[in-house]
Amino acid sequence: MKYQRIPYKAEGAEYKVKTAPFGQGEQAIPVMDKPISPVENFKLSWKNQTPVWVPITQLDFDMVTLGKTSPYNHLKKLNKRFEFTDEFGCEWVYVNEVGGAMLKPGTHFMDDVTEWESVVKFPDWKTQDFSTIADDFHSNRVDPNTVLSVDIGSGGTERLVALLGGYEEAMIAMAVEPEACLDLMNAISDNMIERYNVIREYYPTLNMVNYHDDWGTERDTFFSAKYLEAMVLEPTKKLVDHVKASGDICFQLHCCGKIERFVPYMIDLNIDMLEIQRRSNDVPMLKEKYGDKIGFECMLEGVQMNVDLPRDELLEKIRQTVDLYGKNGGIYLSLGFQRDAESLWDSCFEAFCYSREYYDNERA
Repeated sequence: MKYQRIPYKAEGAEYKVKTAPFGQGEQAIPVMDKPISPVENFKLSWKNQTPVWVPITQLDFDMVTLGKTSPYNHLKKLNKRFEFTDEFGCEWVYVNEVGGAMLKPGTHFMDDVTEWESVVKFPDWKTQDFSTIADDFHSNRVDPNTVLSVDIGSGGTERLVALLGGYEEAMIAMAVEPEACLDLMNAISDNMIERYNVIREYYPTLNMVNYHDDWGTERDTFFSAKYLEAMVLEPTKKLVDHVKASGDICFQLHCCGKIERFVPYMIDLNIDMLEIQRRSNDVPMLKEKYGDKIGFECMLEGVQMNVDLPRDELLEKIRQTVDLYGKNGGIYLSLGFQRDAESLWDSCFEAFCYSREYYDNERA
C-alpha cells in the first residue's frame, strides 16, 4: 500500500466533526493530506479526466438542501411523520421510515391540466426566506476548498405529478393533453430558473446543482421516448442550459426508476452527473457504454444501505467499487450512511488511499 491508512482517531490524526444524515448524531471525518483541492479534483472527475482520487461525499462535499422539506429540518430529527404544505400549495407527508416526503393521500390540487394558467400560482422566490439557512451556512460551515452542492428541488415531471395528485393522473394528462403539459412544464422550468438565480445569489461559490425529476418506476420508465421528446426534454434543456451558462457548474440529475433507455437523452441535454438507483439500473453497463460522456454517483457495489459489514469485507467492497467504476474518472463515491464511527473512518481512508493508488497507476 502506497498511502498510509491511519487508525481511528490515532494520536495526532486530524479530523473534523460533521452532523450525520437523518439525525444520526455526529461523525468524526478524517482530514486527508490532499495534493490538490477537492474542488479541483471533482472538476477533473466530472469532466471525465483522471482525478487524483475518487471524490467522496463524506470527505469532499458539503450539501445544502433547499427542497420542499427544508423549512422542516428540525422536525425530521424527531423521527416522526409530519404533514406540510409546499410553496405551490401542494400537501405532503414526510415519511421518516424512508427519509422522504410523499404526496398526502387523497389530495388533488388541480383536476384539469388545461386550466393550469388560472389555477397554479407560481412562487415568487425573491420573497422566500433562504437567508436563514444561508446565513447559518456561511457563518458556521462554509469551506472554499469543499465541493458545494445545492439541491434545487423538483422538476417538471415531479411538479406535474404533485399538482395533479399522483402519477396515474399525470400520465393520463400527458397522454390526453400533451400541449397543456408541455406549456405547464415550460412554465415550471421558467420558475425553476428564477429559483436558481436566487439560490446563486445566496451561494455564489456553488460547484454542483442537484435537480430532481423522476422518470420511472423500478420496472420501467413512466412514459415512452416519444412522450419524453414531446413534453420533457425542452423544459429540462432550458434549465440545464441556463445553469451551465451561469458558470463552471456540474449539473446532476437525480432520477429514480429504471431509466437506462433515457440515458442517451440525458447526454444530449448536457447533464454531467446522474444520481440513479443501482437496484433498478445496470450502472456498470452504463458506465462502460457512456462513461466518456456522462458521470455517475456510485454507492458501494453490493452493499445495502445501513447494513453493517465486517471491516475486512467492507474495505474489500470499496476496492471493488473503485475498480469497477473508477476508469477515467466520471464518478464520485458515497460510502452510505454507516452507523459505526470506526467503520466510517476506515472506509474514508480506504476509499481515498486506494483510489489514489488506482489513479496513480492509470496515469503511469
